[in-house]
Amino acid sequence: MKLPEINPKTAKKEIIHFIKEMKNKSNVGGVVIGLSGGIDSTIVAYLLKEAIGSENIYSYHLANSCTPKEDTEHARLIAKLLNISYNEIDIDSISHEFLNLANDNNKNNNKNNNNNKNNNNNKNNNNNKNNNNNNVNNDNLANYTPSSQNKVVEGNFKARIRMCLLYYFANLKNCLVAGTGNKSELLIGYFTKYGDGACDFEPIGDIYKTQLMKLAKDWKIPKEIIDKPPRAGFWENQTDEDEIGFSYEVLDQLLYLITDKKLKNADILKEMDISSLEIDSVRDKIANNEHKLHSPPSPFENKKLF
Repeated sequence: MKLPEINPKTAKKEIIHFIKEMKNKSNVGGVVIGLSGGIDSTIVAYLLKEAIGSENIYSYHLANSCTPKEDTEHARLIAKLLNISYNEIDIDSISHEFLNLANDNNKNNNKNNNNNKNNNNNKNNNNNKNNNNNNVNNDNLANYTPSSQNKVVEGNFKARIRMCLLYYFANLKNCLVAGTGNKSELLIGYFTKYGDGACDFEPIGDIYKTQLMKLAKDWKIPKEIIDKPPRAGFWENQTDEDEIGFSYEVLDQLLYLITDKKLKNADILKEMDISSLEIDSVRDKIANNEHKLHSPPSPFENKKLF
């Protein structure tokens, strides 16, 4: 059971109408977009131009040291082709400053904790020399550097830096921020909460990644952007599919059967060459990340407090 085909003309017409409506009802001067050089932001930029004109679009390429040069070249290409405002900002200085401060703070806290433990050990165990060995591993956290930190945590942090900058410029220019998330990534939570997931509207949020790739060809997106592997560029050799654990072709079909067709595992196994464990892993991604798609809950939102 394959994903349904999307009519390129109908989809384009509906999305353009949606963008115009968002801009008009919000009474803003334009739209800010993070232009990564990838297929998603490229498509959104194309649709924005069709909807509100190039003079109302402000794009920013927020690169870091791990951003592939190819992506920067593609971002420049798209901005030139669309004739939209374009700026590049290197976010490394921001991320490095924060991570260095966090590193220093962690070292100081760990040092104080170790001193307290040593003092307690000396008071209570003066005659026991072996007790000094209890603190051998307590300095592990103090020895980390930003580069040795969890790369996913750092990647999330960089995504939030990018969104802070986009909203800063949006505030300055009285603009909305356009999201560039597709349905595949939104459903499984493959985005950073308050990072690339923070936006005012999602023009392509109802379209699966593989459907988007087909639409991109019909919408005349440059072939070199369609053909390159999707990646966030937060660390060396990162690709979306490696991080997700599935190809988009498999993921999209599975998501379609789970969320759109509401099939049980036994029925999905008849449709796909996949294991129950793999199906459950995707179901877990959907369930565990659903909170990212909603406003923060409150205890009385579904019942009256007064």
